[in-house]
Amino acid sequence: MRSMAKIYVASSWRNAYQPDTVRALVTAGHEVFDFRHPWKGYEPFHWADIDERWQQWSVEEYRKGMLHPIAEEKFGHDFEAMEWADVCVLVLPCGRSAHAEAGWFAGAGKKVIVYMPEPQEPELMYKMFDAVVQTQEEVLGLLEGK
Repeated sequence: MRSMAKIYVASSWRNAYQPDTVRALVTAGHEVFDFRHPWKGYEPFHWADIDERWQQWSVEEYRKGMLHPIAEEKFGHDFEAMEWADVCVLVLPCGRSAHAEAGWFAGAGKKVIVYMPEPQEPELMYKMFDAVVQTQEEVLGLLEGK
């Protein structure tokens, strides 16, 4: 019997590949944290939950927003999911949060697979991750030890 992984999918709300990636991982039998549809009882985080004008925040407002009880709670939930997971699948293209999450996984000694379904600007620091792949089949193969 093969061992299934606990996977944290790090990506962007705008990433069109993220839903299919989650679906493929779940179909293959892995446990997956999907920030778009997190665990039962946990709603996804949106800065607008704190302030509708969050995109116009000054640095001082940003610092205050980071300390807001909603931000504290949602960060705690996401970080618990990161600690729970064995593997991070970084689905490109994505932004700062997903890259910070993947960096945390690498620093924690956990496996990071960069899934790059379309060409991206080269990034030297991806050398700290375990693999850069182009297909879901390659992601699944790495998770199965192939």
